[in-house]
Amino acid sequence: MSEEQLIFKRSKALTDAYFHYCPGCTHGIAHRLIAEVIEEMDIQDKTIGVCPVGCSVLAYNYFDVDIHEASHGRAPAVATGIRRTLPQDRYVFTYQGDGDLASIGMAEIVHAANRGEKITVVFINNAIYGMTGGQMAPTTLPGMRTTTSPYGRDTALCGHPIRMCELLNTLVEPVFVARGAVTTPKYINRAKKLLRQAFELQHTGFTFVELLSTCPTGWGLTPENSVAWLERNMVPFFPLSVFREPAAMPAAATKYAPDLKVKDDAKA
Repeated sequence: MSEEQLIFKRSKALTDAYFHYCPGCTHGIAHRLIAEVIEEMDIQDKTIGVCPVGCSVLAYNYFDVDIHEASHGRAPAVATGIRRTLPQDRYVFTYQGDGDLASIGMAEIVHAANRGEKITVVFINNAIYGMTGGQMAPTTLPGMRTTTSPYGRDTALCGHPIRMCELLNTLVEPVFVARGAVTTPKYINRAKKLLRQAFELQHTGFTFVELLSTCPTGWGLTPENSVAWLERNMVPFFPLSVFREPAAMPAAATKYAPDLKVKDDAKA
């Protein structure tokens, strides 16, 4: 009889607690990828997570690192305080949903990114408020039905979905902005690489990884159909891409230095 070979094991950066997420929800995959990156980088004792209200509210049960709970939408502000207080060799990350980050916490995420805070933000985009009842979120697609848009999102009344990566990519200070997904093996492997790159670059500036995720319960679909729905409807509007990294920075990242001196010809 051949000896058994271990090909997969739970990351040391995760506790033994069972995930409470709904069947088919891909939050658990995102958790695993973050934990594997932390373990592989050997930074478990130096990592602090910040989780707000929403589906991630119980994340402190799952990550075996120091976790700080934040009010709804305020994770970037809390992470900023942690980053500026603790030694610079620490790694600080937030784990936020789309209702939390792109609605209630829009001011916090934009200004943290604009200041170039040295934190990593993991943004889970499932196009809906998942935990609180399936309401319309800033990322909800046009015509998509939710508990607060039973006839479908009307863009004439509610505007169009917000693309957070593209929005933050207009700022000067972020050093890494990317969007991935956690629905297929190919996407999952790529998402892990994006997370690893974000953590590795964290001490140089603000890093942001958006992950498209399923919400079978909120969408009213089976887990299998949720994956197909995401690829058919979300990926075309939220394209998977690395929007900026140190080797490929957009023109928007160019620092501006105006000439503020008063010249003689300006006195006339």
